[in-house]
Amino acid sequence: MAQRRLATEYVNATMQLTEFQMNQFLLSADTCYISHRVKVLGAGEQEVVLEAAGGEEAHLPFALIGGFYICELSCRVVNPHLNNAIRKLFITYKGTGTVNRIYKGITMVYYYEQGSVRQISEVTASGNKLVYQYKYSAAEMLRLYQSDGIEREIEGLRRKIDILLDMRNRADSESDLREIDCDLEAVTQRLFQLEA
Repeated sequence: MAQRRLATEYVNATMQLTEFQMNQFLLSADTCYISHRVKVLGAGEQEVVLEAAGGEEAHLPFALIGGFYICELSCRVVNPHLNNAIRKLFITYKGTGTVNRIYKGITMVYYYEQGSVRQISEVTASGNKLVYQYKYSAAEMLRLYQSDGIEREIEGLRRKIDILLDMRNRADSESDLREIDCDLEAVTQRLFQLEA
């Protein structure tokens, strides 16, 4: 049986909006259940206050940094209409952070990255349980598969070993041999790590 959500907490959540997106957000913020007002704080900073019909408010501080409005959000919301408005804002503008959905006896912890859920955990009095974790998409897997940075480093290390071995064969003194052997040991250790 579905439980009624008691509250939603946004913890260290951040969003980044362009000026156009900020204006879009402000134009769409008012609904029959939600109203908004903007407080101009100075230095390009604003605070958007979303207010539910029942009187609950959520304060969204926006700082203008490098041409973007950055919102660092930490708040607790109980009203479902206000929660829905913030959730849509958070997902639409690709928020990153932790969202706790609180029910009686259980908290579902959602970790968002760029508007997408990356992990969901269930927290109860008896402990934590991982419910969902993001797996790589096919495109990301293909990109990782096609990545050849390690292979190139291995090839470079093998060339360096060949050069050091040639130098060792031509070394005249015991001190040169010790120095070359020390370099060889370091390079072969790195090669071993990469090939493992």
